[in-house]
Amino acid sequence: MEFKKILERDSKVSWKKYVPTLSIDCAIFSFKDSSLQVLTIKMKGQDSFGLPGGYVQKDENIDDAAIRILKNRTGTENIYLQQFYTFGNLNRSEGVFKDYDDSLWNKQRFISIGYYALTDHAKVNLNIDDISTACEWKSIDDLPPFMMDHREILDKALITLREQLSNHPIGYNLLPEKFTMPELQKLYEIILDKKLNRGNFYRKILRYDILTKLDESRKGGAHKAPDLYSFNLEEYNKALKEGFKGSW
Repeated sequence: MEFKKILERDSKVSWKKYVPTLSIDCAIFSFKDSSLQVLTIKMKGQDSFGLPGGYVQKDENIDDAAIRILKNRTGTENIYLQQFYTFGNLNRSEGVFKDYDDSLWNKQRFISIGYYALTDHAKVNLNIDDISTACEWKSIDDLPPFMMDHREILDKALITLREQLSNHPIGYNLLPEKFTMPELQKLYEIILDKKLNRGNFYRKILRYDILTKLDESRKGGAHKAPDLYSFNLEEYNKALKEGFKGSW
């Protein structure tokens, strides 16, 4: 079915099912091949990409709506999710549907609640729905053109993630269960977009007591095999709630 007919068909249902003028847009981050990546979609008939999003059902909490939207796109609910900003400038989305009837659900003015999410790349199963032609990861160092104000939403999500990194732990949802200290430092450097002193990073991250050193090391390579670590979930979750002092 062509894109216009799908939207017109779904519009009638949406007016009855969802809260009017309220939407959700999600910046879903993952870490793969030493790169921080964000999940993008491309709608039918569009040259630019967008962030996954959707609407809030009338009988649904907002956070539950975000979880549902993420599950539909990634196939998993085991994702760290954080609401970070509200986007509501005039004409932020209506222009994409300028050639459609004014009664179309998608053409209304929407206030969008922004969420960012952190997920393990290996646990995600990407889903392309009937109004999309692509759903794929893009490195934040090589981003395509974005539709509507989705680049603004992504940039704000990155700023928020970097700010949170100053007083909360990051990594549990982005790294494998077992990882090395250089891998954790690399993740922090990529998110912060700056180099960190190796000795200072090791001392600081160990002082937070969120890591457990394992009695094993990463095999292979010409150099001494680096020690493996895992996150101490009890201390990690405590730090998520209470935070810790200092900055990178």
